[in-house]
Amino acid sequence: MGTPDFATGILQAIVNEGKHEICAVVTAVDKPAGRGMKIQKSSVKSYAEQCNLPVLQPESLRNEQFLQQLISYRADVFVVVAFRMLPQAVWSIPPRGTINLHASLLPQYRGAAPINWAIINGETVTGVSTFFINEKIDEGKIILKKSVRIEEQDNAGILHDKLMSLGQSAVLETLQSIEEGTCRPTAQNDVEAEGKTAPKIFKEHCRINWNTPAGKVHDLIRGMSPYPAAFTSFYNEKGEQVLMKIFASHVGVSDKEDMPGIIHTDDKNYLYISCQDGCIFVDEIQLFGKKRLIIRDFLLGNKGLDGKKTC
Repeated sequence: MGTPDFATGILQAIVNEGKHEICAVVTAVDKPAGRGMKIQKSSVKSYAEQCNLPVLQPESLRNEQFLQQLISYRADVFVVVAFRMLPQAVWSIPPRGTINLHASLLPQYRGAAPINWAIINGETVTGVSTFFINEKIDEGKIILKKSVRIEEQDNAGILHDKLMSLGQSAVLETLQSIEEGTCRPTAQNDVEAEGKTAPKIFKEHCRINWNTPAGKVHDLIRGMSPYPAAFTSFYNEKGEQVLMKIFASHVGVSDKEDMPGIIHTDDKNYLYISCQDGCIFVDEIQLFGKKRLIIRDFLLGNKGLDGKKTC
């Protein structure tokens, strides 16, 4: 059960290993997406169809016909990766349990966006966890964990791929332990007051606050890159507010003393924006409705930004 690319990677690993019969795949219903709003299949559905696997796309996970379909497969285990919250009527069906792969070292970073928030918060280590689903979100008994370093150059896209690869081996090992009867799940530790969560990301989370340290701004930019992307804005000569997405950056030191949020550029090679301390040099940028560009290419067609205040 899964929807995005991350889940597809796990399904692919199970298929390629060839040790387990996949009875069916459950994924999201087809939805319109993109500028043309064309109906799109989920990544998981596209891959499942390539493998000739039965695909279920219920609108309601409590639909009686859907539940009877699940029961009819007589599956030993359900594997859930980046899907929806399951009702007990679903996760209680398989006799060996329903397992979930989560992209964090639980109990830290429970929630919808663990990859993004780990980078945004400046973590240097994260990982994946497999656990048995119960009635509480991301709080079931842990089966195993695997960790990986977050390097300074990693953004959310790079870390996504690292954790997908790590998750493939974690799920395969988990299935083997369940099959062999060696699985010894352990209860999660209580999350204390400093426990970090990973809530769903909304637009307000992506807006850059230049009144914060440059290191925090840089972590926000790479934690939101390539999607949904951190952004700021400025007013052009016509008084129009222009949205500016920033995909890559590095921390620098400014030789100017000014208010946070001021843009400085030579119109040729560099563009940096002042922060609470130091500044952020922009490496990849995109204006609303335009292409994503490295900074030198961007400056070829965008002059006169020096001294402008972001808003």
